[in-house]
Amino acid sequence: MRVAILTKDHTDYARDVTMYVDDFHRVTGHDLEVMDPESPAGVDFCRTYDIMQIPTVVALTNDGRLLQQWPGLPLPTISELSYYAAQP
Repeated sequence: MRVAILTKDHTDYARDVTMYVDDFHRVTGHDLEVMDPESPAGVDFCRTYDIMQIPTVVALTNDGRLLQQWPGLPLPTISELSYYAAQP
């Protein structure tokens, strides 16, 4: 399973997202994939999954099927997201 968060540096929510990613790793032992929505890969990703709001967290199957999307703030709880990150 793939869990990614799209975020931009130098925004008013960037520190919250960074703390969330660090806390998520500390609590679960899993890493979140962090993507810049303005990078070439991020632009394609946003277009593919119709992401219009940043930050957004997405959970995908290994074959790229969208399972869940959490747009904007507040970010999902760590326990809610850990279910998706723990799946192989």
